[in-house]
Amino acid sequence: MRPVILASTSAARRALFTAAGVAHEAMSPGVDEDAAKASLLADNATPREVADALAELKAVRVSAKRPGALVIGADQVLDFKGRLFDKAKSMAEARERLRLMRGESHQLHSAVVVALDGAPIWREVPSARLTMRPFTDDFLDAWLERQGEGLLSSVACYKLEDEGVQLFSRIEGDYFTILGLPMIGLLDLLRRHGALPL
Repeated sequence: MRPVILASTSAARRALFTAAGVAHEAMSPGVDEDAAKASLLADNATPREVADALAELKAVRVSAKRPGALVIGADQVLDFKGRLFDKAKSMAEARERLRLMRGESHQLHSAVVVALDGAPIWREVPSARLTMRPFTDDFLDAWLERQGEGLLSSVACYKLEDEGVQLFSRIEGDYFTILGLPMIGLLDLLRRHGALPL
C-alpha cells in the first residue's frame, strides 16, 4: 500500500483517519499559517480561497520531503457574513463569537488537498451552512463552563459531535465537512491511488 501522510498534527483529523481505518503518519507541515493567511487576505482572497490555499501549502510542503507518499493537507475556515474567523484565543473571545453568531447563519469551508511528489493532484473544498438558534446568555454561559478550553482548538468554538449540536436550529452540509476533513471523496482518492484496498 502507498503510504499516507497527514500534513497536520490536529488530534481531531487524526481521530477521523483512525476511526475510518486509514493507516497514516502525521507530520507538522511547518507552515506559518498566520503569515500566509494575512498575505492571502491582503490580496482579497475569499474565506473559501484561504482554506484551499492553506491546505495546498501544507500538503505540498510535506510532500516535497516525502516522495512517493500521498500527503493530505487540510484547512477549515469559518465565514460569518464574509468575515473570516481564526481560532479564539480565550474563553471570553469564544463567548463573544458565539453571541455574535446566535440566531444567524455561518459557513464552514473545509479544504482538503492531496499532493504527490511535491505537487497537488486532487482537491475538494466543500462548504456547510449552519444556523444557530437564539439561545440565551444563561444557556451559553452554562454550556461554555461544561465545555471548557477544549473549544479553543476549533475555529468555530463548538464541537458539533458533542453538546455543540444544541446550539443549532438548522444544518446544511456534510458531517465530515463540519468536522474539518471531508472524508468521502478523500477515501475514494486514496483507494484509486493504492493507499487503501479496493
